Amino acid sequence: MKFKLLIFSFIVFNAFMGLAKPHKGEVLQCIDKANKYWQTTHSDPGNPFWDNAAYHTGNMEVFKLTGDTAALNYSLRWAEKNKWQGATGSDKSKWKYKYGETPDHVLFGDWQICFQTYIDLYNVSTDSVKIARAFEVINYQISTPNSDYWWWVDGLYMVMPVMTKMYKLTGDEKYLDKLYEYYSYAENIMLDTETGLFYRDAKYIYPKHKSTNGKKDFWARGDGWLFAGLAKVLQDMPVNYKHRDVFVNQYKKMAKTLLKLQQKEGYWTRSLLDSAHAPGYETSGTAFFTYGYLWGINNGYLKGCKYKKVALKGWKYLSTVALQPDGKVGYVQPIGEKAIPGQVVDKNSTANFGVGAFLLAAVEMVRYLDSPCKKTPCLIRKRQG
Repeated sequence: MKFKLLIFSFIVFNAFMGLAKPHKGEVLQCIDKANKYWQTTHSDPGNPFWDNAAYHTGNMEVFKLTGDTAALNYSLRWAEKNKWQGATGSDKSKWKYKYGETPDHVLFGDWQICFQTYIDLYNVSTDSVKIARAFEVINYQISTPNSDYWWWVDGLYMVMPVMTKMYKLTGDEKYLDKLYEYYSYAENIMLDTETGLFYRDAKYIYPKHKSTNGKKDFWARGDGWLFAGLAKVLQDMPVNYKHRDVFVNQYKKMAKTLLKLQQKEGYWTRSLLDSAHAPGYETSGTAFFTYGYLWGINNGYLKGCKYKKVALKGWKYLSTVALQPDGKVGYVQPIGEKAIPGQVVDKNSTANFGVGAFLLAAVEMVRYLDSPCKKTPCLIRKRQG
């Protein structure tokens, strides 16, 4: 009996370890292939709106990991083209924060995510011009009595890390306190306490809105923005900050829920609880989730085989299904705000923000492969108690 149990343990352990097949060099090749494809097919790095800026959050992680000057210069050229600004309006009395793509939508978070990369570039080579607009905008915003700036879940990725980066630059906890205040508002209107997931915004709250099959409709990319954003916040938030546990607990609850919703091929469907609502591969949400899991494993927040397995399955999908032979990152749901039944998402469906999410996950996978945690025989250790 003991011999059979040992054989079974060996088979299961090796099945798990089979998921850990990627070698560091292979993952680095995936990074290089995906990033070169994007940059060579998009010589103009674009405006500072959220979709371009989300790509640069991934691109800057590539630079931090590899020191690739091509990656650095691409983001630098983008920032210089946009004069280190988001929305360019100068009259503060006209500044707005509901959805909009005009120069006056300065306080709308989709125009503020660019500040993440501007601060990263400042940390590479300090020059106050790189962060002047970020401080002008955010300092004005936190001086107002409003707390409803983050009314859609995407905005939590766009701006939460800006606040923690500004804290790291200044040591001033006012940025963390306002982060907590704004996050609390978002939680009050979008959090589903049963699952720990967020609705995309107040329009989608159950039962006012339901999926095709009558279920709660949580949009994968929306919750991906949040899960990845929480990882970025915890990376920079001091361990002794008074409200840190709020973010840790939310991150861990999401990790526990999302674990159960991953498809056997490693991806998450566009509507998380209703896989039949908009079935099939989707890369952007999957990449954000994979990044979030890997970050938690690498930083000691997520322990145990179950989390390693979900992260490795996610990466297997990203590297073998999403990444095409020419370097295109496919199966990215187009810009939107919900899972849409019948919407075509195929290997040719790509987008800047999806590539950025892929790069985040890939960089974190390299860090995982460099860490001692990947060598831990967790299934055997679990059997031993």
